[in-house]
Parts: sequence; structure tokens; C-alpha cells
Amino acid sequence: MKKIMMSFIMLLVTVTLFAQTDPIIGKWENPSGEGRVEIYKKGDKFFGKLYWLKFPNNEAGQPKKDIKNPDKALQSRAIQGLEILTNFEKDGNTYEDGKIYDPKTGKTYSCKMTLKGDKLDIRGYVGVSLLGRTETWKRIN
Repeated sequence: MKKIMMSFIMLLVTVTLFAQTDPIIGKWENPSGEGRVEIYKKGDKFFGKLYWLKFPNNEAGQPKKDIKNPDKALQSRAIQGLEILTNFEKDGNTYEDGKIYDPKTGKTYSCKMTLKGDKLDIRGYVGVSLLGRTETWKRIN
């Protein structure tokens, strides 16, 4: 009886862990291979942090800073580690109503992400989705 109960508890724990994992959660690389983002869930929303850069330092060997940010108070923060995807809500295989920050330009765009297996279409736009650009990121294992 004890062995059956332990098996049941292990099965319950496994099912619970899989039920809480969303397929978008994980590590993704942009098309150029310059950056990698880890997507995670906080509450009911999804976020992404720039956890790796191919070239994390400037010519002086110092970590690259967010110098293009329009907010002067944020220009001294390091780019690596920035939360660049914020407040996405899931709707099927689409994650919408979020924002993406581009540290290369210092601009923030409305964004929609569409999961297609191990590929993730990231569409940043201004106003309506038609006025935007899509990149396809690949999953990092």
C-alpha cells in the first residue's frame, strides 16, 4: 500500500509540474545570433530577459550600457540582464498585448509573439500590427 501511495504522489507531482509549464517558457536566440532571451512567467503574464550577448562588452572592455535609452537615468544600466519583453498575455499559441524594448535604438514597441514549435515569431509594431516587422527566434536547448 505504501508503494502504491508513493507512486501516486510522484505521478501527481509530475502532472502538476507539466501542467504549470507553458511551451513558450525557455531560452531563445535571435536570428543574428547576437542575443539570447529567457522567457518566463510572472503571475499570469510572460516576460523575457536578455541573459546572453555575443559581444557583452564595449571596446574598452566594459559591459555595454543602455546608452540609447531616452530616460537618462537608465542609460548607465547594463544591457545584458535587461527585461526586454514585458506583460504578454497568452491566447492559444499567440502571446499578445506585450511590449518589446530594443536596446540598439532605445525604442519600445507593441509586440505579439506566435509560437510555432521550436520557432517563435516576434512581431514588433507601432499602432497596428500591419506597421511592423517580424523576426523568427529559435529555441535554445
